[in-house]
Amino acid sequence: MALLEVRNLTKIFTVGSVFSRLRIRAVDEVSLTVQEGQIFTLAGESGCGKTTTARIILGFEYPTSGEIIYRGKPVQEFLRQKNWFREVQAVFQNPFETFNPLRKVESYFLEAAHNFDLAKNGKTAQDVIEEKLRAVGLSFPEIAGKYPSEFSGGQLQRASIARALLTNPSLLLADEPVSMVDASLRMSIVNLFRNLCDTLGVSVLYITHDLATAYYVSDRIAVMFRGNIVEEGPVEKVLGNPRHPYTRLLLESIPEPDPSKRREERVVVCEEREEYLRAGCKFAGRCPEVGEICVKEVPQNVLLNDVLVRCHKYASKKEV
Repeated sequence: MALLEVRNLTKIFTVGSVFSRLRIRAVDEVSLTVQEGQIFTLAGESGCGKTTTARIILGFEYPTSGEIIYRGKPVQEFLRQKNWFREVQAVFQNPFETFNPLRKVESYFLEAAHNFDLAKNGKTAQDVIEEKLRAVGLSFPEIAGKYPSEFSGGQLQRASIARALLTNPSLLLADEPVSMVDASLRMSIVNLFRNLCDTLGVSVLYITHDLATAYYVSDRIAVMFRGNIVEEGPVEKVLGNPRHPYTRLLLESIPEPDPSKRREERVVVCEEREEYLRAGCKFAGRCPEVGEICVKEVPQNVLLNDVLVRCHKYASKKEV
């Protein structure tokens, strides 16, 4: 049984004035499955719908349609029982926004231990907190009495992960967890996720625009563009042999240190709203392989060697 299933998830936002309202499908029939002990990455550029998908999973937004299944049951059952956040915890992009600068970091841990009945008294609460801090390479004396400003970005993000681990969650939802951390510390954070997955069996839904860390840490990856998942499968197959033109564009946009290997052509940039409202394939305005059918019809998913590709180019091909 899958740990988390997202089925045909759709979120429509209405924007504009009373006389010129537009319906933006920020998330458009997104489906994905996260298995136990797996790191599943949702990747794409800013504005593609990754964070909106995450907010719906966490219960911060209501979907327009679709459903979320957790351990074989609708997520609403867990939300009604108020134990959803025992099972699912989040790690956000900026650790300095996660913690109030006027509160000591240890207070968040003690408050969580009290709210979730994790300990009977202060001494046992400190023991529970110490265990989770050690899992991320910290200790209680290192955080005791300190404010967020007294930590480095990497230390504070590790503390944020430790706080998320207090309830022994089965799923961590990590939204751009290394984008605000120094480059020298990014690999230590993603290695931490891999270690938590391998040693504690925690599944991770890793949301990022950074394909380098995604390739390094993920088991499976879904590439998202303007509300649609355009390619999904094992990370080695998707990023090692990208089929969708958008996935290839993302890979080619990674900075190349060798000047002789850099791209000569310019990348086409389109208005975000224009792409969301496009009738056919939303990537048609940028695609170097665009055809007449692309601007008229929405492409369907095609399964090729355990990789789902949403592209007209493969519509006539059989699974290989």
